[in-house]
Amino acid sequence: MKSLRSLQIFQRLLQGLRAWRLAQNEGLFKVSGRRSLWAALMALVVAVLVTLVWLAGRYEISQLQAELERDTTDAVNDIRSGLSLDVQTLQALQAQHTTLKSWSAEALTLLRDNRDWLRLEWRDARLNSLAFVESPLRAPVFERALRIDTFAEGIQACQRARRLNGPAYSTSYYVPQTDGLGMEVMELCLPQTLAGELVGYTIVTYGLQAMLAERLGNTLGRRNEVSFTEADGTRLAIAGTQRRGLRLFTAQQLVDLPGNTLVLRMDSRRGEPDLFPNVLTALVTAMSIALITVMVLLVKDSRRRLKAEHALADALAFRKAMEDSLVTGLRARDLEGLITYVNPAFCDMVGLPASALIGHNAPMPYWPPEMVDEYKQRQAIRLAGNAPPREGFESVFMRQDGTRFPVLIIEAPLINTQGQQSGWMGAVIDISEQRRIEEVSRASQERLQATARLATVGEMASLLSHELNQPLAAIASYANGSLNLLKDPDALAQSQDDVHMALRRIAEQAGRAGRVINSVHDFVRRRDQAREAVTPHALMDAILPLVNLQARKLQVNVVTRIEPRLPAVWCDRTMVEQVLLNLARNGMQAMDRPECTERVLLLQARRGASNAEQSWVEFAVTDVGTGIAPEVAEQLFTPFFTTKAEGMGLGLSLCRTVVEQHGGHLEFEAQTTKGTVFRFTLPAALVEQASTTPTKA
Repeated sequence: MKSLRSLQIFQRLLQGLRAWRLAQNEGLFKVSGRRSLWAALMALVVAVLVTLVWLAGRYEISQLQAELERDTTDAVNDIRSGLSLDVQTLQALQAQHTTLKSWSAEALTLLRDNRDWLRLEWRDARLNSLAFVESPLRAPVFERALRIDTFAEGIQACQRARRLNGPAYSTSYYVPQTDGLGMEVMELCLPQTLAGELVGYTIVTYGLQAMLAERLGNTLGRRNEVSFTEADGTRLAIAGTQRRGLRLFTAQQLVDLPGNTLVLRMDSRRGEPDLFPNVLTALVTAMSIALITVMVLLVKDSRRRLKAEHALADALAFRKAMEDSLVTGLRARDLEGLITYVNPAFCDMVGLPASALIGHNAPMPYWPPEMVDEYKQRQAIRLAGNAPPREGFESVFMRQDGTRFPVLIIEAPLINTQGQQSGWMGAVIDISEQRRIEEVSRASQERLQATARLATVGEMASLLSHELNQPLAAIASYANGSLNLLKDPDALAQSQDDVHMALRRIAEQAGRAGRVINSVHDFVRRRDQAREAVTPHALMDAILPLVNLQARKLQVNVVTRIEPRLPAVWCDRTMVEQVLLNLARNGMQAMDRPECTERVLLLQARRGASNAEQSWVEFAVTDVGTGIAPEVAEQLFTPFFTTKAEGMGLGLSLCRTVVEQHGGHLEFEAQTTKGTVFRFTLPAALVEQASTTPTKA
């Protein structure tokens, strides 16, 4: 830093000499060259003297700061070494004292020898207390605040120690004392193993104030103020004293411990350095050096100029090599649309040499003939000063062999050294591979969604058999009765009305069975990928037959609430129906428990949060089940995660994918009383969409 500042000062002096030489060549100085040279020399001498005095003062300040930095580093090393010795002492305690009596006696000895130890505990593998000893040198640290109320940090430290299979430290926390004050403490947890099995923990409670006083107070604390601080500068513990002085020097170092990081701060006040250290010696030396410096500066100036020219040539060569190594095509155009530069990647992309591109204007040789008019219009808009979108725009280029390929073009204004726009620089990226990957991903997603839909139908097979048994049994009963009536020709005329009634009942029951089968058939077979405007009523009505199948079996009351005059939504109807069905089935299964006596499933549709550009419709599925456990909620949308014995774990993951593909958002939250509500949003169909696409009702 000091050498950099010195170099900056001398560079400014060189700039002054260069300006003087330039002014002299242009005839701006009217005095003789010799007087001007001496004036420049005197100005240089004065500048050198002032610079040397200032540098001497800065050097002394930097020495004081460096000394404080070294002291801080030594303090951190002392603390780390002391804590490492403490770990070795505790390991010896675990190995040599396995009975409560001997352990307690040895622990009391260790507490007497280590004044910054406040408490020593022995706990089993489940963190149950086996024995503990308080420091005999001070009042019990947990006398006012119960140990059970402050052991949360210790538990976390022991959990980290178990994972690390070694010592771990807790974060510091405040413990109030009986005298109305308090202290910051930190805990060390050391796991105890026997034959590779965890059998317990040894926990030491450190006092941060005592740690500074005992480990640093007798050395560095005599001339500095040492403290532990938080990241925002709040002091946790302070030890040592500060000497009187005008200037405050501060140094900080991180004390990295397993599981915790402390900030050690050291403050020291020192006197200001002398303003003029050895001024006479510096003056004589500076006068001698100044005469030689002026002569050397001219030689150095020419060398630096030559060096700068070489550096500029190297920079140009480096930039050229970097541009040639890019796989992204680069194309520069002037304000008239002429191509002024292309890199090799662009030439390889379109299959044309640079000579066939540079200087060329519209129509470009890589434009498809059928798109020339469109591209000319787009180029005219760009040259008129309209900036393209920052994220770029997609287009189609043509190779020399006539093949088309998609590209992403990102263009920005080309600004010259005067700050004026001289053209446009564009980056061209071939996205053919990206498009192929997107198509493969889309096909895989569709196959996965179809699999999930078939799995849903398979899970509902038992419900279908139960629902179809009733109409089939009624049909059989009415048919047998009709046959019996038809066997007696004499009574046929009298029972003709009964036969007609039986046939009507058979037709009604057959229609009922057909509606059940058709609802499942439509759910499985319909796969119209085009999005359309669909009313919320239509979406609800499409899934209600399938929902009611399971609701009747589980004795669930299904309630629908649809806000009046809702707009149609722009969606893939089949996929959204699958989302609603999955959420409804999950809600009913959540209530399939003996403790759920009132089983109500609420299906809602209402207006969502909207703005001037886009309106939204919100769908909600609410149950009154037992809710979702926190550990399950964290993985609820993870593919193949399920809490059901026979589930695939794809339902909610696919639901979120479908909703996000529509631009919406799927979320859930617990109800105030009990149960869970799942909400998702879909975009409302725009006026022109609703007019061009027939709304499904």
